[in-house]
This record gives sequence, C-alpha cells and structure tokens, in this order.
Amino acid sequence: MQLDDQYFMRKALVEAEAAYAMDEVPVGAVVVINQQIIARAHNLTERLHDVTAHAEMQAITSAANFLGGKYLKGCTLYVSLEPCVMCMGALYWSQLDRVVFGAHDLKRGYLSKGVVPHPKTTVLGGVMEAEASALLTRFFQKKR
Repeated sequence: MQLDDQYFMRKALVEAEAAYAMDEVPVGAVVVINQQIIARAHNLTERLHDVTAHAEMQAITSAANFLGGKYLKGCTLYVSLEPCVMCMGALYWSQLDRVVFGAHDLKRGYLSKGVVPHPKTTVLGGVMEAEASALLTRFFQKKR
C-alpha cells in the first residue's frame, strides 16, 4: 500500500498535539524513508530551555542517528508548520529529498525571509493546512 503526504502529515499532527499537551507551541514532525517513519519529534523549546529545540531540529537529529550519518538523502520531512530560517538552514545541510509542511508561517517562515532550500530538495506547502492552522490558533488563543 502506497502511503501519501496526508497520511504522514497526520502523523506530524499527532506530534504537534503532543507538543500542545506539554504547553509547547504545537509543531510536530516526522521523517520518512521508503514509506517508513524513522523519526518523530515535536517542539521542546520550553521543556529544554533551548530556542533551537524546534520539531524539525529534533527530527533531523533523530533521523541522522537512526541512519548513522549526517545526510538525510532519500528522506522526506513532514512538519506541521512552515520551517523558520534556522530550521530551513539545518534542512539545507541535511540534504533531504523533500520537505512537506502544513500551515504557512507568514511572519517567521523561511519563505517570507527569502531563504531557499537545498537545490536537490523539493518543498510542498499547505498539506492539511486547515488542521495545522486550527491547532496553532487554538494554542495561541488559550495563551491570550
């Protein structure tokens, strides 16, 4: 059975829900190779007191450890929110084949800052955007 982008984005949203439950900004990510999830992560910036502990950064580290190398060639990262500049920089160096994200981040996302992905990386945005956006909206409304 061929699993699609929505299937894996749902898995990233499960991670985002875990972040929400921990009072972290609800962003989740999974890394997939050959239709298999090799890394799951969510934001841990509050828990770890670390501004770099974004879901993408956690997922990159976990996937690299799983594969035993620093490059994630052949992998796809699914993340519920458009990566920020820091994360897209790390994704650039990890050389993923694809990045698939849910909600756009018009204020802090890499697209608004003119950052470009690795030339061999394709990016697809807006997958399950309504679900990802709704979770973020619910989180920030609770904070206000």
